[in-house]
Amino acid sequence: MSVVHRLRGAAIALAVAATALVAGLVAAPPANAADCAVTWGSGPKIAAGVTSRQLTGVRAGRHTCYDRLVIDLNGAGRTSAGYHVSYVSSVVEDGSGQVVPLRGGAKLAVVVRAPTYDGNGRPTYTPANRRELANVTGFQTFRQLAFAGSFEGQTTIGLGVRARLPMRAFLLAGPGTGQRLVIDVAHRW
Repeated sequence: MSVVHRLRGAAIALAVAATALVAGLVAAPPANAADCAVTWGSGPKIAAGVTSRQLTGVRAGRHTCYDRLVIDLNGAGRTSAGYHVSYVSSVVEDGSGQVVPLRGGAKLAVVVRAPTYDGNGRPTYTPANRRELANVTGFQTFRQLAFAGSFEGQTTIGLGVRARLPMRAFLLAGPGTGQRLVIDVAHRW
């Protein structure tokens, strides 16, 4: 077989592989340990602030190296929402102090300094199921998201996770004039 035929064959094989990759037929290689190196730690994540924004939604997503919780805040306020995210022995309901049962080996209390009601007391977020805010079936780290209440201008969400793992919390702008509180929990140390 001549060099030309071998090069032509290699070029065809490369073109077929590239086409399959673009078409999604061949999965991208999994992330290796270096790709998922995190330096977040598992200590409390805190940001000062009180806002007139209200919580409007809760959702979860899976990523290569971590699971993500996103809490949507509307654009009604000018200041940033404060938060306190920490591992706790139990998450308790705002106001009543009753324990919120959570699946998983560790529990995160996510306290957002924003209510789930507007200035007239009308709800801005009403979960269909307080014990299952998002379907986290098949997630590597998340086990359960539960609503623990909104009281005196702050809202608490319980996040049951597989184990005490590194996590981070931060605010993002948008959509529009709103904000998003993001909590990522790594899949491993």
